[in-house]
Amino acid sequence: MSDSPLRAEIFEGQPSIAPVEIAIPAFIGYTEKADDTSTGDLHLVPTRITSLIEYERHFGTAQKETEIKVSITHLTDGTINRTAKLAESARSKHVMNYAMQMFFANGGGPCFIVSVGSYKSLGTDLVEGELGAGLDAVKKEGEPTLIVFPEAQNLATTEEFKTLHDAALQQCADLMDRFVIMDVHGGAHSLSDPTTDLLTAVANFRSNGVGIDNLKYGAAYAPNLNTTLDFAYDESATDVEIDGAAAVKLASFQTTDNQSYALAQAAVRDMSCNLPPSSSIAGIYAGVDNSRGVWKAPANVSLAAVVEPTIAISTSEQDSMNIDVVAGKSVNAIRSFTRQGTLVWGTRTLAGNDNEWRYVNVRRFFIFVEKSSTRAIQQFVFEPNDANTWAKVQGMIENFLTTLWRRGALQGVIPEQAFYVAVGLGKTMTALDIQEGRMVVEIGMAVVRPAEFIILRLSQMLAQS
Repeated sequence: MSDSPLRAEIFEGQPSIAPVEIAIPAFIGYTEKADDTSTGDLHLVPTRITSLIEYERHFGTAQKETEIKVSITHLTDGTINRTAKLAESARSKHVMNYAMQMFFANGGGPCFIVSVGSYKSLGTDLVEGELGAGLDAVKKEGEPTLIVFPEAQNLATTEEFKTLHDAALQQCADLMDRFVIMDVHGGAHSLSDPTTDLLTAVANFRSNGVGIDNLKYGAAYAPNLNTTLDFAYDESATDVEIDGAAAVKLASFQTTDNQSYALAQAAVRDMSCNLPPSSSIAGIYAGVDNSRGVWKAPANVSLAAVVEPTIAISTSEQDSMNIDVVAGKSVNAIRSFTRQGTLVWGTRTLAGNDNEWRYVNVRRFFIFVEKSSTRAIQQFVFEPNDANTWAKVQGMIENFLTTLWRRGALQGVIPEQAFYVAVGLGKTMTALDIQEGRMVVEIGMAVVRPAEFIILRLSQMLAQS
């Protein structure tokens, strides 16, 4: 016999919950390419990236503009005027690359890209069904928690926009672990045109751009943003007119007239690259989550790489956007303030008339707790459905919520006012539940006011008795 002592490792600590990250968007749209190891092998394949460099390696750059018109005029006093114009109707409808630039500039991190196809030729409409196929593909992924269609504002009709986003909201309701960030489709009213009556565009969006179901799983933002990004453009297709003479292609100046070449390039750089706000807002969600927590409202936050909103909004107009007395459908304003810059100035879900789910941070906080807790209790899947297991689960969730309460996520001066956790026979389960191996956990959380609990119920299959 060996004289070596017997050794054993015994862990008697309380199992814990690791908080999951829930600001991981899935961006669905058209890309220049979709390549990993072979051409097109990432088409309709949700792909996780963490940087713009990674995006461009797999999905390419922005579609080059071909309809830019540059004018250079030499004045008698020796000064030079330079202007560049690109009609909104002539612009590329593909903005995924720009959207990614704005996402990372505003605090974005890990995200998923779903390429639904290659860029279409200028003037060709986007296809709602192709974007819908991208939505179907992301349904199979467990990590994404936000859904964004950066190019959906360029769909031909509000009806197509509605079909796409209603499907996205339905997916969120079915899975209960994700949230939609949407732009406003104003129909014939451009959200990039400063002369647009924003309230008319918002009214059109409310009537035709989104349905009435599952509104607590989405939020809309307006107007568009005048960004500091530079357009991608084709120099061989860019017309340059100098002092009223016939237009010449910009590329021809590269070796023949360095001054005019530089002036024309500067004029193009000065152009306003207006973009829908959804990708920037996704970055704001991620930044606020990382710096403050998901329970902090993603509002009163400055937008990076933005000059100003395309349409100025008054306080009374903002009030009309916040409140839709007929069906909710709140739209969050983006406003410019003196000495403060451009700020996200709203934090309502589309369910603006819902007392429980009116605010983005409340809805997303519950997704955060549910997703974190559900993942944690999976470790008990082969444990007996008995009082010992219930006590471990209850203690684990209570410890998690106590930590969140101490960080200010829940309301109440004592834990009992902030949350409760119930699990067990006669509390959340019947004898039949136990026989069938079903453990049911009820969590009440006071996110808005102390002791006013919104209820969350989790169910996990365990060993059957």
